[in-house]
Amino acid sequence: MKSSPHAAAPPAVPDRPDDEALSARQFRTIAELCGDVAFAIALPTRHLDYLSPAFSALSGFKTEALQGALDGDGASPLAPLAAWLREAAAGQPGVRSQREFDLLDAEGRPLALDALAMVPLDDGATLVGVLRDLSARRGHQSEQKRFASMLNHEFRTPLATIDGAIQRLEATSNHADEPTRARYRKIGAAVDRLIGMLDEYLSPDRMAALGRVRQPNTITVSDLVETGATQIRTAGREAVLRLDELSAGDKLQQTLRGEPEGLRLALKVLIDNALAFSPPSAAVILRARRSGGGIELAVLDGGAGVPPDDVTRVFDKGYRGRNAAGLPGSGLGLYMARSIVEVHGGVLSLAPGEEGAGAEFRLWMPALGL
Repeated sequence: MKSSPHAAAPPAVPDRPDDEALSARQFRTIAELCGDVAFAIALPTRHLDYLSPAFSALSGFKTEALQGALDGDGASPLAPLAAWLREAAAGQPGVRSQREFDLLDAEGRPLALDALAMVPLDDGATLVGVLRDLSARRGHQSEQKRFASMLNHEFRTPLATIDGAIQRLEATSNHADEPTRARYRKIGAAVDRLIGMLDEYLSPDRMAALGRVRQPNTITVSDLVETGATQIRTAGREAVLRLDELSAGDKLQQTLRGEPEGLRLALKVLIDNALAFSPPSAAVILRARRSGGGIELAVLDGGAGVPPDDVTRVFDKGYRGRNAAGLPGSGLGLYMARSIVEVHGGVLSLAPGEEGAGAEFRLWMPALGL
């Protein structure tokens, strides 16, 4: 069907340059629909020509407070934001500036903002930008980290138990046939891969910053000994190191597989006890030697030793021995230290000795390559 020559023509669209298609008011409305706080600052006076009403609802501050900070009020809680705005105003036109701020609102509560600003190329007399509330994003990130940490812990605990058990089997299977030892190694390698995946995908550090390197899960004998010796000397006591058996070659660099901070904590508990239960003038001895398929670290003190009645219970949860009367503590130190060592496949024990001859605690860990 042909159209009638008398049909009404469509309404004419006024000709407008592309850069005038939207007014400043419309641009501000678009920004505010996205939940942002829009602003426009005249240059070079740095007069705040426009600030979304949402800024007051978000921060509790009126427009005058931000203007005062822009004018140089260094005592204002908004001073860091204003300093950045002055810096952005002095930047090159067309170059976007962005920064996150942790401020305090008018009530003194935390206020996290993401700020973006730019001097448009075609308007060198105005700094425009938006402020975004980061509280929802921060809350989401915090929840992600909490969830990842929970999963990491729930998976890592049984894996650490398997890892420790397989190391014990490897260390004590000198008479096993090669296929059996190969299966042990295969299980150990699989556990390593799973722990690596946890570190790569579910660690809080990974959630906070993608691309960070995997945290170490090994520590050298030398590192542990140096940590222990530093602890003793910092307490003002003499540290005696007996390392002759390991001093030759690179034996002190022998690697132990385990979470470094956990093993340092276990050793710290032993040294804390040695410092607490021996006279201030007595040295604390650290000894390291090879033992079976691993390394044994021993802490020896010059105190009265563990009373015979306490020997079988010294590692019990919450147990405090007869010689602990009057000393601070909860009876959890040795229990916790043994738990840490055992989950890494090691053994923590009290060496037999006579009362009055000092105490000797031995920490044995399987070593890689032995």
